[in-house]
Parts: sequence; structure tokens; C-alpha cells
Amino acid sequence: TGDYTFHTAVGEVPVSVVGEQAPLKATLTSVAPRVHDVEAADVAEALAALGWEPGELDEALPPRIAFAGVRHLVLAAATRERLAALDYDFDGLLRLMRRLDLTTVQLVWRASDSVFHVRDPFPVGGVVEDAATGAAAAAFGAYARELALVPPSARLTLHQGQDMGRPSLLEVDLSAEDPRVRVTGAAISVPASPGQ
Repeated sequence: TGDYTFHTAVGEVPVSVVGEQAPLKATLTSVAPRVHDVEAADVAEALAALGWEPGELDEALPPRIAFAGVRHLVLAAATRERLAALDYDFDGLLRLMRRLDLTTVQLVWRASDSVFHVRDPFPVGGVVEDAATGAAAAAFGAYARELALVPPSARLTLHQGQDMGRPSLLEVDLSAEDPRVRVTGAAISVPASPGQ
């Protein structure tokens, strides 16, 4: 438990860890986020790599690139079934992500006003999918606020990892007074590498 600061290339990221017993809860506070338009050709390339059709997107949640420390392409599925069926061209998506400097592609489906199911293909990290992605959750919070999908101050619940058998829960807090985004989830200890 305690308060920590990650010194990153884009600025300081405060992290607070609390709890009486395991699992502890960790909250990170993002750097100031930004949301950018994305070229239609890049969206088409992403959809082709994912095997998605344009008509399978949710028109109420348009594609954007969201940044809260690193860049994520946000694509919203129109149905839970579309989100659940993830089988993509790893190398094709990797090439696009490298060209656009993306860390993940955040695939989302809106279950209610404040609850979302998300999946994060992560070929730039060498894996098909990440089970819990705090950086993407922070970026998505900025996206939801920028597009007025939620009030300026809100708490979002993101369910991630369910479709890969590793369910995770992330809470995303937005404040009208602070542009930064806070992301909370359960935390486990990670042993330090030898020599650290």
C-alpha cells in the first residue's frame, strides 16, 4: 500500500494502492488526455485486419484515437456478439498499429449508460490480447467524455478479459474539475527483476 509516482516519457503518473488485505486496489491518474480524429482509410484497414464489417460498428460511438499517455484506436461494436468473436490478422493489425503509433486497439461494446465491455488486441506487445489495460481504460474515459457519452463527472465500469477467460474489472473516474482520468482495479505484487 502507499502512494507512488511513475516517471514516464509523457509525464508523472501517480499511483495510489490501498486495502487491508489482498487483493489490494490500485488507482492510477493519467496525464492530460487527448482525443483525435482518425482517417477513414485507417479505420478501414483496422476493420479489415479484425475481420469486421463497417456495418458492425456502433454509429453512436465513432472511431477515434484516444491518448492518456499512449495512443489507442477506439472501435465500438454494435453488438456483444461481434465483440466476443475476436479472431484477427495479427501481422496486419501489427503493421497498422506500428504505423499509427498505437499501443492497443480498444474494442468496446456499450452495455448501459456507464458500463462497457472491452477487449484490447495487443500485437505490439507480442500477445494476441491483454486481459486488463489501465492505459486503454484511461484513454477510453477521455474518449467518452470528449464525445459527451457520459456527464463531465462520471464513473464508468469496464469489463475486460471475459472472452479470453481472464475476467477483469476496471473503474474509470472522470471529474469536471480535472482533465486527467483515474483508473482503479485490483492489484497484485509483481516480483522485481533480478538486480533491482
